[in-house]
Amino acid sequence: MNYQLFVTLTLAQNDDPAPFTPEMQNQGAQTGEGQPGTAQDPNGGQPTGGTGGGSFDPMFFFLMIGLLVVMMIFFSSSQRREKKRRKTMLEALKKGDRIQSVGGIIGSVVDIREDEIVVKVDENTNTRLRFARNAVQNVLNKDE
Repeated sequence: MNYQLFVTLTLAQNDDPAPFTPEMQNQGAQTGEGQPGTAQDPNGGQPTGGTGGGSFDPMFFFLMIGLLVVMMIFFSSSQRREKKRRKTMLEALKKGDRIQSVGGIIGSVVDIREDEIVVKVDENTNTRLRFARNAVQNVLNKDE
């Protein structure tokens, strides 16, 4: 099956509030008016007045700079909040807490040293692993 899509595009201008229709084109062709590039239309079909597409609007520039500053402030405050939450979580670690490492290993804290922790990962074989304190991703609840 062959489907065709017809799209009508109407451009509004300040000079001509009425939409352009094929009847108007036929009427203009009969009278000789409105043909681009003819003696009746010295601009050659180019729009007159208004702002061109190449003009620079300083208000738009300042708006974009302001938006960029607001985004940077939002992201930096979010990042600071996350760092503070992580620091308090790592400082609050104690023996018996169940943790998950960044590698996905889950176990119970057995010993806490200055910059590392010892985690018991298997109850049957009493397997213990040493991790850097920063390797703790999160502290799990007692029910997990």
